[in-house]
Amino acid sequence: MCKRLIKNLTTSLILITSMLSLPAVYAAKADFEQEIFIDAGRQTADLKNRIANYIDNVKITQGTLTINADLIQVFSPKNGDKTYLASGKPATFEQRLEDGRLVTLQADEIRYEPAIFTITISGHAILRQEGSEVSAGRMTYNTRTEQLETESNKDSSVTTILQPKGKTFEQSKKQPKNDNPNKQQGKQQ
Repeated sequence: MCKRLIKNLTTSLILITSMLSLPAVYAAKADFEQEIFIDAGRQTADLKNRIANYIDNVKITQGTLTINADLIQVFSPKNGDKTYLASGKPATFEQRLEDGRLVTLQADEIRYEPAIFTITISGHAILRQEGSEVSAGRMTYNTRTEQLETESNKDSSVTTILQPKGKTFEQSKKQPKNDNPNKQQGKQQ
């Protein structure tokens, strides 16, 4: 159950990254041949309602893939259409790719619904790879149609920051920003 979640989350993340004009990435195939480990402060299950809860400092690992959250819930209705919900401040997903690059996702909530081919990331959603970053209030991705939709919050916009090759997002934060890139220095408009 978690192996399918991790495999589909990884596949979705990689496709999202490709669609955002970031360099194409491929999941580390060896990760999917590894055991899945789930560590949590505690675990509960509602067997009647088919809900498993992993609570307090939850960490799922499979090879180089890691998911950290305050809470991960697995909903398993009788029809078999599982829903996976990771939440935290933030919940994170990270995987080292075969070529050594790292893909990172963070949000308040990561919801995966494999039966409808959808992953939804909401609440301060951020996707990072090779120093570039996309942030939005919400990102929804359909793994079957490969369609991505990002939505802003009422008080912010969807932001994409693409770094030049070899420059990291952290390095760009250290440089002073020019508030108006269209304004030439020394001239008034």
